[in-house]
Amino acid sequence: MPPITDEFSPRELLSRETVYEGRIWNVVHDSVKLSETGGTIQRDYISHPGAVSVLVMDANERVLLVNQYRHPVGMRLWEIPAGLLDVDGEEPLDAAKRELWEEADRTANHWAILTDVFLSPGSSAEAVRVYLARDPQLVPEDQRHVRTEEEAEMISTWVPLEEAVAAVLAGKIHNPTAMIALLAAQAARASKYTNLRDANEPFDVHPYLREG
Repeated sequence: MPPITDEFSPRELLSRETVYEGRIWNVVHDSVKLSETGGTIQRDYISHPGAVSVLVMDANERVLLVNQYRHPVGMRLWEIPAGLLDVDGEEPLDAAKRELWEEADRTANHWAILTDVFLSPGSSAEAVRVYLARDPQLVPEDQRHVRTEEEAEMISTWVPLEEAVAAVLAGKIHNPTAMIALLAAQAARASKYTNLRDANEPFDVHPYLREG
């Protein structure tokens, strides 16, 4: 049996129209020809720049969680530092380092890729790269980012990895990238983190980076 792996499977794009232009992302309408049947399908979905997220872990295998208000669900959620790939030409690893500095006032000496994920592939092109950052260092106070709007209300705390994973399974943590990162970190710990990919590996599954 061949190894289980997602694979690229392009279809002929017959037409594309932007049906909604938003502040951060757009909604597009595609007409696509199917290769097997020769028929066509019409699909509306979110055109998304993608994102990066960072699971920060210290020497005691505690993870750094940040708490942020999320308006669409009307809740404060425990998450991990994350942000959009919305700076032209910025590499995903550089974006992750920037987000860690902006949201958690930290840098890290060791980086690896935990996993890549499509958060809702039936309705969005959003691709997220999830990093593991180890040996974190606190940024001096006079060099920290000034957070605004919802981010100004952010708080953070260190939690043992086992406790955070238990919170996921108990339905206490709902942010999908945080859940994925915590469960992936627990799985990676079994091999002492030796099976993780290099942090500089190209983000080739990202639809738009792939096209570029």
